Amino acid sequence: MTNVLILMSDEHNARVASVSGHPRVETPNMARLAREGVVYDAAYCPSPLCAPARSSFMSGLPVHQTQAYNNCTLVRSDFPSYGAVLKAQGVHTVHIGKTDVYATWERLGFAETLLPGDRKAPGDINFRRDPLTIREDGPERANQFGPRDDAFTKDLRVVDTAVDWLTTEAPRHDAPWTLTVNIVAPHFPHYATPDLWAKYADAADLPAHGAEAESANHPYARDLRRHFQTDAFTEDQIRGLRQGYLAGVDFVDTQLGRLLDALEATGLREDTVVAYTSDHGEMLGTFGMWWKCAMYEDAVRVPLIVAGPGFAAGQRVATPVSLLDLQATLFRATGAERPAAWWGEPLQDVAANDADRVVLAEYHGHGTRSGTFLVRKGAWKLLYHAAAPHQLFDLGDDPDELVNRYDDAPEVVRDLEAELRRLCSPEREFARAHAFERDLLDRIALITT
Repeated sequence: MTNVLILMSDEHNARVASVSGHPRVETPNMARLAREGVVYDAAYCPSPLCAPARSSFMSGLPVHQTQAYNNCTLVRSDFPSYGAVLKAQGVHTVHIGKTDVYATWERLGFAETLLPGDRKAPGDINFRRDPLTIREDGPERANQFGPRDDAFTKDLRVVDTAVDWLTTEAPRHDAPWTLTVNIVAPHFPHYATPDLWAKYADAADLPAHGAEAESANHPYARDLRRHFQTDAFTEDQIRGLRQGYLAGVDFVDTQLGRLLDALEATGLREDTVVAYTSDHGEMLGTFGMWWKCAMYEDAVRVPLIVAGPGFAAGQRVATPVSLLDLQATLFRATGAERPAAWWGEPLQDVAANDADRVVLAEYHGHGTRSGTFLVRKGAWKLLYHAAAPHQLFDLGDDPDELVNRYDDAPEVVRDLEAELRRLCSPEREFARAHAFERDLLDRIALITT
């Protein structure tokens, strides 16, 4: 019998961890999990925004199929969740903390849902793309950092509940179980408890590449900076936000350690696959951009470390993977059958260096004039934009995405575009997303008038 424990944080930039070579942040428990298992160095979210990414993970479907394009909650869907599908096959499925998906938590069908966190209706309604919505709270967000005693109170309650479940309930189950623990850190605002804030006082730095970079001046990047008004952020604000972010990642690492300790105390560690990941990343001021919504690596790539039965200790995988592959891993580990139409492949089957494997991500949400598809294959990454020049990056030579190779690598472009069209029609999906958005805006108009 194999169980699965997943800790999913929110908005964790995959570069900000000791296992990724970050020079300052302390993440000993992520390193501990990495020593026991596998680090996936090219793991991607389905979309760099909370509800779209989490909806894909929950449903096993890409964003263009769920049509959970943004964080508005006025339209709900009835896709089966992995929790319900596993439960129907005798797996005890538990979900703790943030849900924020295509359906309310009651309709997801887990065996247990503890401390659920649905987004309140109507959700985020600031998603108009033509003309582009400008968020008036941008300047206010820039000051949301610093020491606060209650910075992580809600997350502590979630992890306390998970530790209690592992200690008292997990040992009672004869059937396999899955436990997905969802915390909000290190998502903005970037407040931290006074001890962690002080711990990173020397780390209030500036990003290596700002608004002067070529990639910062792509039309979509300019859209996002205008949408969030981030060009007005001062140097002191940028430093403070980055300091608070490191403190938040440190907090997340401590919670991972608590879960690992609790699992070991039950004697179930050897029978449990343990994964740490996040729903998307965080730009952290790179290219003058903050939060998510961008298809650059800082926002669209996620940390992913998996250990336990089926995963060799101390390995690193360069092959691109997705959170949909992690979801498929739940089924392989517990011995359940996964719906054939769901996307993703169990991580247990992914080779360490597969140059032909393709991963798709997409974005149709707020802050940009239209959508984007991301295709990653080997070291190459294509950003296929609906309403702006396309971009191509060689991440092997240019991991910071400073040079657009689209015009000088036509054979690579043709190959990656063919891979995209094998998976979907980008023109059709861009049109469907805009039509969906127009319908949502009409609904909002009826509510607010």
